[in-house]
Amino acid sequence: METKNYDWEHGPELKDHTKKKHKILAQYFREYLIIRCQLPKREKFRLAIVDGFCGAGLYKCNSFGSPLIFLDVLKNTTKEINLHRQSQGIRPIQIECLLILNDENKQAIELLRANTAPFLAAIKDENENLYVELEFFNSKFELLYPQVKQKLLSARCSNVLFNLDQCGYSLVSTDIIKDIMKSWDSAEILLTFMISSMLTFLSQKKEASGVPLEPEVKTKIDALLSDANLLEKKQWMGEAEKIVYMHLEDCASYVSPFSIKNPKGWRYWFMHFANRYRARQAYNDILHRNALPQAHFGRAGLHMLSYDPKEEGMLYLFDDDSRQSAKENLYDDIPRFIAESGDALLVQDFYATAYSKTPAHSDDIHEMIIENPDMEVITEAGGKRRQANTIKPSDTLKLNSQKSMFFMFSNFSKKQ
Repeated sequence: METKNYDWEHGPELKDHTKKKHKILAQYFREYLIIRCQLPKREKFRLAIVDGFCGAGLYKCNSFGSPLIFLDVLKNTTKEINLHRQSQGIRPIQIECLLILNDENKQAIELLRANTAPFLAAIKDENENLYVELEFFNSKFELLYPQVKQKLLSARCSNVLFNLDQCGYSLVSTDIIKDIMKSWDSAEILLTFMISSMLTFLSQKKEASGVPLEPEVKTKIDALLSDANLLEKKQWMGEAEKIVYMHLEDCASYVSPFSIKNPKGWRYWFMHFANRYRARQAYNDILHRNALPQAHFGRAGLHMLSYDPKEEGMLYLFDDDSRQSAKENLYDDIPRFIAESGDALLVQDFYATAYSKTPAHSDDIHEMIIENPDMEVITEAGGKRRQANTIKPSDTLKLNSQKSMFFMFSNFSKKQ
């Protein structure tokens, strides 16, 4: 098992890939708060954040670690949300947050108490609509989790976000991930691990969560581990992604099998688990704001893992070129997806399935829906949508009657 010996007393160096991960974390958490607090009639929002491997909160040059990122985003975004509400004549919303901070390093927790104190003082002085309670723990996460679970269930807190930035891979079991996702309907997990650590773990154990590994998977894992340079090659990153997804896909309804680049190649996974498509939609869009650090190898349309990495596929970098490729795939994928259901589908039902299989930006999906002449978007009142940014979950996607037979038979012929 890999370990990290951080010098928290003097502030460890903030490596580039960690800096990129922290940027995504901050942007996603801001978006999370805005989405969850957008209902005009909601005047209180309660959430719990569990930072299972939190560290001391500060790197060299006073760069924030995850605990201070959470506090900083809470402070600033609560103000942002309520300023917007005030401009719309809407009553302010109060946000109540329990932040559970745990690290096995006792010194890190003691330093974190001091590092978080100024933030708590500023929140109390400057924001009457934000209430934050901190709890500190010094424990192995797998031993702490049952206690945390009982506490949150007793408090009837349904909005729970776990940030699990572990060393190696084996410190957070798939059993815990599954238990988190089934215990709270609104649970989300941000999981960090090294792909090589996960592959080593699976190879050594030969079993994961009681399920024996398929011989083909075991062979692929051994091949990936036999050459240190393989994970830097696109086709082998695709194989690694398939293995990751196969191992973790049943942990939640929406699982993102994407990696962040570090100097040694595409070896570092920062994955997102959610039970609701809206969370995955928001996460995809955040990745597109941070092009290049994050990547997926394979198709860019609705079926991202439907490829042979030895024969086809490309590195999807969430940049402009990748988005153009996504549009080209989506243009054909979406109407074919609708045809498989008949000739019509609610947009929210389309989202519910599509976001378990695509890395695409929501704007690109909507744009291709509007641009494709074989589809139309019908409002609840029976009108037609003309602009991509007006599409709503309550709308209906419908194949044009002149084209539905074409799609059925063209799709049939391709399968022969």
